[in-house]
Amino acid sequence: MGDVVKDEYQTDYVVGQDNINPLGLDLHAPVFPIAAVLVVLFVVGTLIFPAESKELLDGAKWGAINTFDWFFLISANIFVVVCLALIFMPVGKIRLGGQDAKPEFSTMSWFAMLFAAGMGIGLMFWAVAEPVAYYTDWYGTPLGAEANSEEGARMAMGATMYHWGLHPWAIYAIVALSLAFFAFNKGMPLTIRSAFFPLLRDRVWGWPGHLIDILAVLATIFGLATSLGFGAQQAASGMDYLFGISSGIGVQMTIITGVTLVALLSVLRGLDGGVKVLSNLNMGLAALLLFFIIFAGPTMTIIETLWVTSSTYVANIVPLSNPFGREDETWFHGWTVFYWAWWISWSPFVGMFIARVSKGRTVREFVTAVLIIPTVITVFWMSAFGGSALDQIQNGIGSLAANGLTEVPLAMFQMLENLPLTAITSFIGIVLVLVFFVTSSDSGSLVIDSITAGGKTDAPTAQRVFWVIMEGAIAAALIFGGGADALGAIQATAITAGLPFTLILLAMTWGLLKGLTHERKLLASQGKL
Repeated sequence: MGDVVKDEYQTDYVVGQDNINPLGLDLHAPVFPIAAVLVVLFVVGTLIFPAESKELLDGAKWGAINTFDWFFLISANIFVVVCLALIFMPVGKIRLGGQDAKPEFSTMSWFAMLFAAGMGIGLMFWAVAEPVAYYTDWYGTPLGAEANSEEGARMAMGATMYHWGLHPWAIYAIVALSLAFFAFNKGMPLTIRSAFFPLLRDRVWGWPGHLIDILAVLATIFGLATSLGFGAQQAASGMDYLFGISSGIGVQMTIITGVTLVALLSVLRGLDGGVKVLSNLNMGLAALLLFFIIFAGPTMTIIETLWVTSSTYVANIVPLSNPFGREDETWFHGWTVFYWAWWISWSPFVGMFIARVSKGRTVREFVTAVLIIPTVITVFWMSAFGGSALDQIQNGIGSLAANGLTEVPLAMFQMLENLPLTAITSFIGIVLVLVFFVTSSDSGSLVIDSITAGGKTDAPTAQRVFWVIMEGAIAAALIFGGGADALGAIQATAITAGLPFTLILLAMTWGLLKGLTHERKLLASQGKL
């Protein structure tokens, strides 16, 4: 067996030792007050000067995208390669939480939660709009494919799948696996800084770690507030389109209030009775809508599109991932680099939530479930929704064919209007959008609460209630006070934050590989692996 290997990742740090306790709360001393003050100042400034803020922050966003396009793409490629390698490496046998740990949730509930938090709402928003945009040259075409052609249709489906396949899930998987390993196997706080222990050692409990966690809080709350605001606009557009209800600010505010109240109820019921139940409900409704479109829509075309989407994705993943010598710069910067920055800015939130619900899984099981299974399901989803929309356009059916992509929030409803039971399916679509936002808000509040509590997973419920209300209040204030300009400014901030977070993720990847390699040696020396 050889000598027993010494555990290099022992630390004297006690979770919560830096927390203050005013009014019975459990808050991390530097992170909570600094993050709270920065959020308030930023939102107030954006509301006072919405147009100016959007112009300034849009400049920063596009500066990051145009200058560092190569950096975003190369980094995302690294994350995919590392995740695929982890599936086959010997470290895949390591179990999160120790070799005797058991999963807290059934496989179906676990998958439903990670999928709902990861990108469920995005699939509702873009599954129709994105392939239609590429096919009709709404904002450039992928790899210079000719718009409104057979080749354009194939590339539209393949490029859409590229943006929702292995790369975004690899970004989430790296963060989630790093956090889960260091929290559950090494007893460190469930917070972003813990993943940097192999690089910073005990300095991670000081200001370097505080800054990492503060940035994670800001990226998470701004990303969630932006998505809640845009989601309210999509749901309001759907209600206007379906029922003739005005989609004005009043309706959007009502939707945000309703989503926040349901998220509040979910928080009070806890993780097991809240997010899990809602995620399972959403996956059931999503599956129902998916099968309906496959069988009520152009079934044979959708089946053909499954092959077209998959094969075009695989055949073009390398050229689409190449940042150099691109001829499709408008499309490449406006879509791919934008997406990569957005996924990275969301990675602290989604990664930490996935980590929170993944204890008891082996590394191999974890990476396979987080990386491969969502990609396969997304192929079916995109082929059904996007394939149906492109078929309608090519055959001159409906408003998408007549007018093209006019409003992104309406695209899904415009596709559904040409299928049977339009009122029912559109209503299910609206419900899915809203419930996906409830699960995002609930899981997001859990993540922010954990970070601002110094990595505790059992902080008082009142703190999660506070963050749920804050997310809704920020989204409502932005829509009411500044409209699209204010939401755009906050979104630009989240995307700009993707640039420094890419550096953080690369360092996290190195730390994860070091930690897993050492853990394998440690377990092997103890005869446990």
